[in-house]
Amino acid sequence: MLKFWKKKDADEAAPPPAPILAAVEQATVESEPKTPVVAGLTPKRSWRDRFAKSVLNRDIRDLFKRHAKLDDALLDELETTLIGADVGVAASTQLIESLRRRMDKLEFADADALLGALRTELVALLAPVAVPLVPQSTLLPFVILMVGVNGVGKTTTIGKLARHFQKAHRSVVLAAGDTFRAAAVEQLKTWGERNSVPVIAQGSGADSASVIFDALQSARSKNIDLLIADTAGRLHTQAGLMDELAKIRRVLAKLDVDAPHEVLLVIDGTTGQNAINQVRQFRQAIGVTGLVVTKLDGSAKGGVVFALAKEFGLPIRFVGLGETAEDLREFDAAAFVEGLLPAGLGTEQ
Repeated sequence: MLKFWKKKDADEAAPPPAPILAAVEQATVESEPKTPVVAGLTPKRSWRDRFAKSVLNRDIRDLFKRHAKLDDALLDELETTLIGADVGVAASTQLIESLRRRMDKLEFADADALLGALRTELVALLAPVAVPLVPQSTLLPFVILMVGVNGVGKTTTIGKLARHFQKAHRSVVLAAGDTFRAAAVEQLKTWGERNSVPVIAQGSGADSASVIFDALQSARSKNIDLLIADTAGRLHTQAGLMDELAKIRRVLAKLDVDAPHEVLLVIDGTTGQNAINQVRQFRQAIGVTGLVVTKLDGSAKGGVVFALAKEFGLPIRFVGLGETAEDLREFDAAAFVEGLLPAGLGTEQ
């Protein structure tokens, strides 16, 4: 039985404007300006505030405290630090080799200059994958299929995405395609009610492809801009559940041969190199077109973002920096790196 939920919530306020970020190419980067407090609004925390206690921030600062001299030993330990922060062997090796060549040419006057060069190299690695998701207006509705393993925050991310696109004046419908967990349907309904977004679902245990197909039919009949479809969390090693994703694509093609138009794989930023295997398997099963990296707030290492960029080159559409709807941010390579590294070795965070 098809169900349709919609409830108005007029109490949520829009977030304050984001702070302007300093240029990352500078060897010494000034602290990010504080977000002004606007009456009645909760200030949006800066990227630097989010990553002030990150593992990479702490370890790099400690490393340079131990090594006063710019030499090969410093670079060797820096490479170990990057690998330990989940940056990955390939990306870390590439970064250190570039820094070593420049150090041999005496390009760095001091440790801050070396840190500035590392910052610039890291931004250059991420810049090609910092591609925002811009749904094509000619595809109506634009179908976004959300996939990922259990526990990555997929359903929560869907609710935050709905809010994001609503603020961009796009109409949105959600499909409760995770029919294996009754709690997932209820969670999605809660997000829908909070943001006044319709949620289409069937009973527990219903066929996921059928639910999403019904949602697509409904969205088309109402000229909705976007359909965001949830799917059951699954381990990338579960062949049967991975096959279900292929079935969803086949069923949607009966209405729209190009649907889904975007397949977003949600990755837990704390899982480290296991995220690489997840991307490989989900790409094979459904053809991932973009990534969302969650749980990057607090003391997360954050380095897996670089490993993913180096290994796959897939667009990183969004990152999760906290629990609220406003903490899902479009990925910004410069802001991410500036927040993750120390601002300068002579200053305290």
